[in-house]
Amino acid sequence: MPELPEVHTTATMLDRLARGCVIHGVWTDYDSAFNRGKSNIKDRKYFKLLKKTITGKKIIGVRRRAKNVLIDLSSNVTILIHMKMTGHILYGKYEKASVVKKEIWKTLEKGPLEDPFNQFIHFVLTLDNGKHVALSDVRKFAKVLFFETNAPPENLLELGPEPLEREFSLKKFIERLSLRQKGKIKQVLLDQTVIAGIGNIYSDESLWYSKIHPESRVERIPHDILSNLFTSVKHVLRDAINSGGDSLSDYRNPRGEKGGYQNFHKAYQQTGKKCRRARCGGTIRRIIIGGRSGHFCDTHQKKY
Repeated sequence: MPELPEVHTTATMLDRLARGCVIHGVWTDYDSAFNRGKSNIKDRKYFKLLKKTITGKKIIGVRRRAKNVLIDLSSNVTILIHMKMTGHILYGKYEKASVVKKEIWKTLEKGPLEDPFNQFIHFVLTLDNGKHVALSDVRKFAKVLFFETNAPPENLLELGPEPLEREFSLKKFIERLSLRQKGKIKQVLLDQTVIAGIGNIYSDESLWYSKIHPESRVERIPHDILSNLFTSVKHVLRDAINSGGDSLSDYRNPRGEKGGYQNFHKAYQQTGKKCRRARCGGTIRRIIIGGRSGHFCDTHQKKY
């Protein structure tokens, strides 16, 4: 699932590419009986309302909140896209074709957009400059909805603070973790109501750098070690942003290009490999914590 660095990369790039464009058309082939009556374009009635609402609107800007891409439009309207497990947002010139009674979208541009991972288009905004914003989502888990910009939905209001904001201090970090002081640190870092934007990849990497076992109880971790974790979280997230995000799985940026952070993993998906910390000698192990995988070094990451 795209996490803070991938969503940041997407929002920043899309803002630069699409800001000022007017939406001329909207298309989707999402359709799910499970989503009937829900605020989600997988409900056909809701999609028709979204299409009517956003057609003709100008893109004022694109931003990120936690793992959500927010496309702000004129007339106080915002589109929210949560890319979920396999989604990523692309920008380029496309054409619609029909194949065996099914509509598909194909890129007209040579290069990264032709990557097979970019071919699962299920939501498209047609812009007045002849370009398209397209959501590729092989597993079709992504979520798209709209809301009044000055009245965000409850799930956005419930999110924790952003870890890279200047106001996010060590004191604030410890206060937020203390909300779940009996919880295991890995699970607490994944809780979006505690701190926003951190997922499986960056929790594993941050804990590796700060020498903390993922099953450590928050209340038992000394403050000086939590200080190390605070520094590690910021370091890892910034490094990943500078690398263009992580493309170990499906993620691609709006140009269709891979990120590079997967080349620097120390713990995530490194099961069985020797620890890369100098003079450690440990091995990376994998465990399940609260239904999620956790990767850690069996030697230098201490369990508190």
